[in-house]
Parts: sequence; C-alpha cells; structure tokens
Amino acid sequence: MTAQLLAGQPVAEAVLAEVAERVEELAAAGVKPGLGTILVGDDAASAGYVRKKHETCEEVGVASFHEQVPADAGQEELLAAVDRFNEDPEVDAYIIQHPVPSGFDFNEALARMDPKKDADGLHPVNLGKLVLQEKGPVPCTPAGIQAMLMHYGIDIGGREVVVLGRGPTLGRPLALLLTLKQPGANAVITVVHTGARDVTPFTRRADIVVAALGVPRFVKPEMIKPGAVVVSGGISWEGRKLLPDVDESVGEVASWITPRLGGVGPTTVAMLLRNTVLAAADREA
Repeated sequence: MTAQLLAGQPVAEAVLAEVAERVEELAAAGVKPGLGTILVGDDAASAGYVRKKHETCEEVGVASFHEQVPADAGQEELLAAVDRFNEDPEVDAYIIQHPVPSGFDFNEALARMDPKKDADGLHPVNLGKLVLQEKGPVPCTPAGIQAMLMHYGIDIGGREVVVLGRGPTLGRPLALLLTLKQPGANAVITVVHTGARDVTPFTRRADIVVAALGVPRFVKPEMIKPGAVVVSGGISWEGRKLLPDVDESVGEVASWITPRLGGVGPTTVAMLLRNTVLAAADREA
C-alpha cells in the first residue's frame, strides 16, 4: 500500500481564498483587518515562521504589524509589547511567537492579551470557549488539521482517533476540537502521552493517528494499523533540516499521510489569517 498525501497547500489555498473574499467585503465597509506578531529573540526558525505570516498577510490584503523583543530584554518588555497591541485599534488580532527564550514567561504574556485579539486561540478564555463549544478563535494548528481531514473527505465522526501528545498548543486543544458534536468532529479520542508504558497498543487500533510530539520520526510503520490516516503535527530540527514526528516509511502502511514538507504548516498559517479576519468582522459589527 502506498499512502495518498495529505498536502496542506491546497487546503490553505481554499481557506485563504475565502479570507481574501471576506477582506474585500470588509474593505467595502471601511475595515482593514490587521494581524500583529511579537517575536522574542532572534531564533532563525521562529523568525522564518513570522516572516511567512507577514507574507501571507500581504497576499490576502491583511495589514501586518510587528514587535521585536530582544532576547536579553526582560519580561516587562514583552508585556509592554502585548499592551501596545491590545491598545492599537489597527491590530485586530495578534500572536506571540512561541516558544520564547528561557527567562520569559509565555503563559503570563498570553494571559495579558485581550482575548478578543487572540489570533492563536490559546488564551485561557478562548480555550474555555472551545470546551463549551462557544464562538471564539480556534487554535490554528488543530483547526488546520481538522480542515485538512475534511478537505480530503476523511470521515471523522465516530472514528477512533489517537492524539500523541498533550501540549497546550496542539495535542490537548485538538482532542477537545475533535470531540465536539459538529461536522468534522464527533470522534472517539484517546490522548496518549509520556505516562503511557507502551504507545503501540493505542496507535495500532486507531483509524486516525495525529502525532504532536516534536520527536523526530517517532511513529514507525509497525505502530500503525493498515489503512489508517496518519498526520504529523509536531516538528523538530536536525541542524537546518526540518523533521516530522512520523517516519516516511509509515506511508507504506497508511492510507493517507502528511508529507515531510507542506503538510500541516500551510494550513496553520491560513487558519491564523481566518481568525484575524473573523476578529476584524466582529469589530465592524
């Protein structure tokens, strides 16, 4: 068996086309959506991610704003950047690029954000809304994975989904999102983490496996049920090479698999822009 590819770019293009259309509608009402980014330090990978977000803003007509906080600055300087974006009427939504360097408290800065301007959907208020299935920004990578599965016609309802990892940006919110009683969700979820003595018994019975670990090539073919869908949501770096959580040989067993490059990443950026435009629409309303 050779797996079909869950390419993220076609999904992202479809989402961004909708975003661009909404941007034009808002422009007719005199509203220009704006996305802000806060980058702490000068990590090359983080800087690259931020640059991609600004490039995508330009493509769809969203204004973009940037705050750079030096790695040797203190927490107060990060909080000051948060306050500036909170108060800036041109910034509808913004993110703090994570991870932040040691010495900075990401959670404190996140809690300081105006929840209505939380483009990543990670503020405690917005995660609470996700639990309650109330309107609010949905975390971008989980939303991108859900959109990808729906785009390729992969049924999620009632399927056994194993999420490897319980991090606050992907594993945990994805599990919440996919259990909601709505289209593209209503799955039976198992979250497997470092407390598991053996991961394989869980992954071998799953219809869909999402790896959100940041451990290179952790998922191997023998861990996967033939015909399962496998998504690599976590990434890590080996020098300058980007590595997925899922070994490419899993494609010999799975029915669908994300590619090493161009999988979840493009959909995450697209969802970030969608959250921004939704925030701008709320401002216009």
